Amino acid sequence: MNIFTRSLGDDLASLVKQVDEKVAQHKDEKMAAFVVLLTDDPDAAEAEVKAFAEKHGIKNTPLTIFDGVAGPPNYKIAKEAEVTVNLWRNMKAVANHAFAKGQLDDKATTAVAGDVEKLVK
Repeated sequence: MNIFTRSLGDDLASLVKQVDEKVAQHKDEKMAAFVVLLTDDPDAAEAEVKAFAEKHGIKNTPLTIFDGVAGPPNYKIAKEAEVTVNLWRNMKAVANHAFAKGQLDDKATTAVAGDVEKLVK
């Protein structure tokens, strides 16, 4: 799965920590995830990404940076989405969640976590 984000806040941390735990639990099933910070200033974002991973104890989910807030063109990330989560199984997209700023709350995080569990069933 991949998580594209335009900011690194506590709401995102909650989601990434849950995903990170799921990745650790399902290593035998080869579950993997990564987070991509979309930014126009990748050099400045590098320290922010490292601090986020350390602060929240992210160990199994790489955090990366993409130069450009629009994101990779092939992923067609909505301009109004602060966070976009794509879930894949056998190289096919099985779920897509997009959240505008302020929408990534506990209910949204629980919905994504539920879809993550479905990937290994």
